[in-house]
Amino acid sequence: QVTLVESGGGSVQSGGSLRLSCAASGSPDIPYYMAWFRQAPGKEREGVAAINSDGSTTYAESVKGRFTVSQGNTKNTLYLQMNSLQPDDTAIYYCAADSSLQSVVIGKVDPSIFEYWGQGTQVTVSS
Repeated sequence: QVTLVESGGGSVQSGGSLRLSCAASGSPDIPYYMAWFRQAPGKEREGVAAINSDGSTTYAESVKGRFTVSQGNTKNTLYLQMNSLQPDDTAIYYCAADSSLQSVVIGKVDPSIFEYWGQGTQVTVSS
């Protein structure tokens, strides 16, 4: 069983920044493919950002140029630096992990293919 713990959410004004962190732990102790998703009230969960196994990054169109995904120095740690936040970015942000995936197009991936999910962290952006 794998546990994902997100942190770093909060409330900011439009134009502000936040940095989300996600750490995966559990068994088996292997590298997992990790990604960020978000779900706004009344909307479906959508992919935000991920790093593919070849090192390439994939972003939702709505966050390109504003968000940066990165891996930590320790295995199974993922970050999301969010700059120039807008009210439309308000959502619960989730970290997801999978033991088999190597590469996705985050804007098109079906969230249900990911095996493990964190509890989510709320991000609220006020105008």
